[in-house]
Amino acid sequence: MSLGQHLVELRKRLFIAALALVLASIAGWFLSQFVLDFLREPVTRIAEARSREATLNYPGVSSSFDLRIQISVTVGVILSSPVWLYQIWAFIVPALVRREKLYAIGFIGTAIPLFLLGCVSGLFVLPHIVEVLTGFAAQQDAAIIDAKQYYDFVLKLVLAVGIAFVLPVFLVLLNFVGVISAAAIIKGWRVAILLITLFTAIATPAADVFSMFLLAIPMLVLYFAGAGVAWIHDRRAAKKAAALDAELATG
Repeated sequence: MSLGQHLVELRKRLFIAALALVLASIAGWFLSQFVLDFLREPVTRIAEARSREATLNYPGVSSSFDLRIQISVTVGVILSSPVWLYQIWAFIVPALVRREKLYAIGFIGTAIPLFLLGCVSGLFVLPHIVEVLTGFAAQQDAAIIDAKQYYDFVLKLVLAVGIAFVLPVFLVLLNFVGVISAAAIIKGWRVAILLITLFTAIATPAADVFSMFLLAIPMLVLYFAGAGVAWIHDRRAAKKAAALDAELATG
């Protein structure tokens, strides 16, 4: 394809993705109140468990409307993700060779479920984090939380845990393209355990060891599973290289 044809194709893909995002965001507006009620639950639980005032606050006249819009767009991005991910895929695929396509399919097919699993795990630990962080305030003080800041905090937490679950897939991808070896991944297991433990300790309250291990164990399993896949790949690559060397030697 010529440069002009590529630009036309890109415009087409962007238009379809944008249209899907707009339609999904409109649907997200009708779901935004349910999402907000779900996110408000940890704050409500604080008020019930500790017999103190805890509520979300909207400091500006348009704050509640702005937050509903933000939630709508976020929900729209999630709902329309199959469409815009496919548009990205359809635009990139013609430039890939067969082997690169297989790598891309494996990466996307693995990364998306793991990312969603990580997001669910982030939502699972959210009430514990809110409880601990608001617990530093004195009992006689009220926990009046800015609604937009609270939503931004939840979004960052969920995305952080989701991305953390995808990191082993990136390690495997780097191994497949020859950037890092399986031996290097396995050699760094102590550092990986330390970092994962620190991450889960920050993401969960120190008193709730069960939640900490519930988040750390799948991350450790994913890390060692990624190391295992990389080891198998390196072993197969070494066998192919040895067979090629033997063929060249005999030839």
